[in-house]
Amino acid sequence: MGEKVRVGLIYGGKSGEHEVSLRTALAVMGEFDYNRYEVKPIYITQDGQWRSGDVLLAPPTDTATLRLEDSNAGEGAALAPVFQGLQSGAAGGGESRALDVIFPLLHGTFGEDGTIQGLLEMANIPYVGAGVLASAVGMDKIMMKKVFAHEGLAQCMFRYYNRTQWEKDANYFINEIEISLGYPCFIKPANLGSSVGISKARNREELVAAIDYAFRYDRKVIVEEFVDAREIEVSVLGNDEPRASVPGEIRASNDFYDYKAKYIDGTSVMEIPANIPQETSDAVRELALRAYQAIDGSGLSRVDFFLRKSDGELLINEVNTMPGFTPFSMYPLMWKETGVPYSELLDTLIELALQRHADKQRIEYGGGSPL
Repeated sequence: MGEKVRVGLIYGGKSGEHEVSLRTALAVMGEFDYNRYEVKPIYITQDGQWRSGDVLLAPPTDTATLRLEDSNAGEGAALAPVFQGLQSGAAGGGESRALDVIFPLLHGTFGEDGTIQGLLEMANIPYVGAGVLASAVGMDKIMMKKVFAHEGLAQCMFRYYNRTQWEKDANYFINEIEISLGYPCFIKPANLGSSVGISKARNREELVAAIDYAFRYDRKVIVEEFVDAREIEVSVLGNDEPRASVPGEIRASNDFYDYKAKYIDGTSVMEIPANIPQETSDAVRELALRAYQAIDGSGLSRVDFFLRKSDGELLINEVNTMPGFTPFSMYPLMWKETGVPYSELLDTLIELALQRHADKQRIEYGGGSPL
């Protein structure tokens, strides 16, 4: 057998989805084939400290061990494996051997917004998932919706404001929302994942409180019209020639699919495949690929839609470039139903990361001679 692929798993992070990231990392570590891969854990604490652990010989059994509290390696030692490929003679053997690929299992701010991806680009190391541009656009709901509009993808009506605008002209914008969107409506921070900071407003008092609440998590807020719809999701996998899974449906236990419905009460229902007509299934898969390519996606994404009950129209909601990835998350479950098991997903994502990195090495960044 040839040399194993050495994978650095980066998880934790400073975002509000720190614990979600730990659960994802535990699941991924448990599914790697340790006959083919060497897995090196790299943990980012809630306050942004980097820690690294020894290469795993077997998967850990609980998230407590993933915090690497016994690690005596400082931040420099934790960052070294990421940047080792830039150092001459780094590809040695044993523990000093450079990482072959990074698998960032970070959710939310500083994890799927292009920041860690930019760091990995600077380190010139292959990494799983979307690049800087797709990650940033996929995280910023306002920019995402602008890209969707340019692509001609149908979506619900929305308005957006930054904190300075709101504080200066709140009364004007309240009237604008009431006239253009009406009640109920949804208020969201522009940059945050896992439905954190989202509220449903049924009147002016709730609207003002919801916007103040959303501004706690971002300097930009988006307000969307209420759509009476089913929530349909599709998993996408690939680089320049992506493919889409069978669709799934989320039936939320709460008024909408918020953080509590996703991670706490556990009573939301996932139906895979979604009970929708074949033509609707084909359409939503096609639209998912269009949205994925519109943001220049690569590796993986989950694309979420509303299927409006009144007329059956599909409205795109968002693209999530680093979806939940436990064996019980929608993304891998939809691929499992499509015929791609969890372990094969991991293999494919590693291959896609290496392929994309090799392709980028063909780019000339210097000032070459004109033809």
